[in-house]
Amino acid sequence: MILEAVMLQVKDGMEVEYEEAFRGASEIISSMKGYISHELQRCIELKGKYLLLVKWETVEDHTVGFRQSKEYQEWKKQLHKFYDPFPKVEHFEQVHIS
Repeated sequence: MILEAVMLQVKDGMEVEYEEAFRGASEIISSMKGYISHELQRCIELKGKYLLLVKWETVEDHTVGFRQSKEYQEWKKQLHKFYDPFPKVEHFEQVHIS
C-alpha cells in the first residue's frame, strides 16, 4: 500500500464550491483499480489550505492507472481550476505504525 499526499491551496473565496466539487469528484477516484481510500482535510490555521490523502495498492495504480485514464480527465475538469499554485503530489510507503 502507498499513500499519495498532496497539499492543496484553493483560490480565495472558492472553498465552499471546491468542497462541493470534491464530493462529486470523489466518485471518480473511488471507482479506480487499486484505489483503497481517500480523505480531504481542511487546515484550521490557513484559509483555503487542504491536505488530500489517497491510499493506493501500488504507485502505478495512481501514476498510470488513474493519471492516464479518461476518468482522470474528468477529475481534472472538475477540480484543477480551484488550485493556485498547482499542487505537488508525493507518494509515501509505511515505515512504522503503532
